[in-house]
Amino acid sequence: MSYQVLARKWRPRNFTQLVGQEHVVRALINSLDNDRLHHAFLFTGTRGVGKTTLARILAKSLNCEEGVGSTPCGHCQNCRAIDAGNFVDLIEVDAASRTGVDDTRELLENVHYAPSRGRYKVYLIDEVHMFSTSSFNALLKTLEEPPPHIKFLLATTNPKKLPVTVLSRCLQFNLRRITPETIASHLDQILTEEQVPSEFQALTLIARAAEGSMRDALSLLDQAISYGGGQVMTADVRIMLGSIEQRDLLVLLDALLGGNGQELIGKVREICDYSVDIPLILADLLHLLQRLALYQFAPDTVDDIDEREAFHSLATRMTPEDVQLFYQIGLIGNRDLAYAPDPRAAFEMVLLRMLCFHPVNGDSLHQTFADDDPKQEKTRSVPPTPPPVSKPRTPSPSDTDHWPKLVTQLKLTAVTQQLAENCALERHEEDTLYLQLAPNMANLHNKRVEERLRQALEAYYDKPTQLVIRIADAKTDIDTVATRRKKEHTAWQQAAVESIENDANIKALRETFNAQLPLDSVRPLTKPEQE
Repeated sequence: MSYQVLARKWRPRNFTQLVGQEHVVRALINSLDNDRLHHAFLFTGTRGVGKTTLARILAKSLNCEEGVGSTPCGHCQNCRAIDAGNFVDLIEVDAASRTGVDDTRELLENVHYAPSRGRYKVYLIDEVHMFSTSSFNALLKTLEEPPPHIKFLLATTNPKKLPVTVLSRCLQFNLRRITPETIASHLDQILTEEQVPSEFQALTLIARAAEGSMRDALSLLDQAISYGGGQVMTADVRIMLGSIEQRDLLVLLDALLGGNGQELIGKVREICDYSVDIPLILADLLHLLQRLALYQFAPDTVDDIDEREAFHSLATRMTPEDVQLFYQIGLIGNRDLAYAPDPRAAFEMVLLRMLCFHPVNGDSLHQTFADDDPKQEKTRSVPPTPPPVSKPRTPSPSDTDHWPKLVTQLKLTAVTQQLAENCALERHEEDTLYLQLAPNMANLHNKRVEERLRQALEAYYDKPTQLVIRIADAKTDIDTVATRRKKEHTAWQQAAVESIENDANIKALRETFNAQLPLDSVRPLTKPEQE
C-alpha cells in the first residue's frame, strides 16, 4: 500500500477534528442543528487554514444518509464517497482553471436537475475570485434564484476581488491564521499517534515556519521526518529550515549592546556560513525582540523557563526604547531585503544600522572615528561642577535658568527626555537635585525613568548625584523647558501671522478680490529677530 502524506491522512473528517477555527465551526454547527441553512456559503482565509476541508465536511453533513446534522456518521455510502472524493452530487471546481464564461455556463447547466444520490447537489468552487466578470454574472443569476436542492460552497484567499453582488448573497466565514502554539500542539498529537519520536521545540520551529497554515505545517513535518530518519529533532529541523539557535541571536544582541562591531559582523558571517536563509534569520531576530518586549512589560506572558532567564539578563541591559528601536530597524530592513542585491550584505547593514542608531553606541562610534583622525584637534572635556550653594536655600533665578540649559546637554532619549523637559529645578542642595514635575505630565514619572535621568546627571557632574522628583501642585504654574518652548512657539506663530497680515501684497489681494487668509495655515520659518 502506497504511503499517504500526513496532510491527507490527518485531514479532518468532522467538525470536532478541525483545529483553530472554533468561531466558524460553532456557527455552522448551530445552522445545521437548527435547520437554518443558507443556499450559499463563502469561506475566506489564507492557504492551508481549512477552507476546502470545512466545505467538504459541510457537504457531508448535508448528505449523510442518517440525516442533516452537524455530526455526519462517516460510515454510510455517501459519507465514504465524499471522503474518497468521488461523490457524484459534490461537484468540485478549481476556478483558476475554468475562468471563462463558457466553462461556467457548462458547469451550471445541470443546476435545475435533482441530485442523483444525495439530498443536495453541492457545488464547491475553490479560488472563486479567479472567475472572470462574465463568469461572475453567470453565477450571480443562479445565486439569486437557486433551486431548493442546490448549495453553493465558495472558497477564496482573496475575497476583495469578488463583486459585492456575489458577497451580498453569501454567508461569509473568515478563517483565521492558526497560531503557532495551536499548530505545534496538534503536530505533537499526530506524532504521538504515529509513534514518531520528537522534540517539542522542533515542532515549534515548524509551526512558526508554517505561518498560520496547518497544511504547510504537515508538509514540513513530513519533510522533517524524512530528514531526521524517522524522528523530529530540533537540531535537524533547524538545519532543514535554515534557522539558527536562540543563543546565536542572543550573542548578536550582546554584541549590539556592547557596541562591538567587529564581534557583531564576525558572528553574522559565522551564522550565515551554515544558514543560507537570511530572511528567516532576520524573522527569528524580530520574533526574539518581540518576545523580549513582552517580557519587559508583561513578564507573565513568557512561559518558557529558559527564555525567561535569558530575557531577565537582557532586560537589565536593554531599555524598552532599545528593543523598540532594534525591532523597527529590523522590520524596515526585512521589508527592503527583497530589493538588496546580496541578502547577506543587506542583513549586515541592518545590524550595523542598529549599532549606529543606538543612542549610546552611535555616540561612542562617532568618538572612536574622531579619536582616530590625526587632523582632529584633541581637547579634554572637563565636566562642569554644580554651582556652590548653601543649604537649604530658595533657588535664585540663575538656578532656574540653569536647568533648561543642562537638559540640552544631557544625553537623554525618548521618555527620559520628556520627563526632564517637563520638570523645573526646585532647589539644589550639595549632591541632590530637587525637581518639580508638571502635574499634567505625571504619567511620565516612574522609578525606571527617574533612575535613567539620575544616571545621566551623575555622568554629567562626574560625581555621585541624588535626584528627588515630586509632582507639582495643580495650581502651580512651573517654568519647564516644555512650557518655555510652547511660549516661544506661540510668540513666533503670532509674529508670523502679524507679518503676513501686514504684508502689502496680502492687503491688496484682500481689498481687490475679497481674499481670505486661513490663519491656521501660517507657519513660522525662522526664529524672529530679538528687538
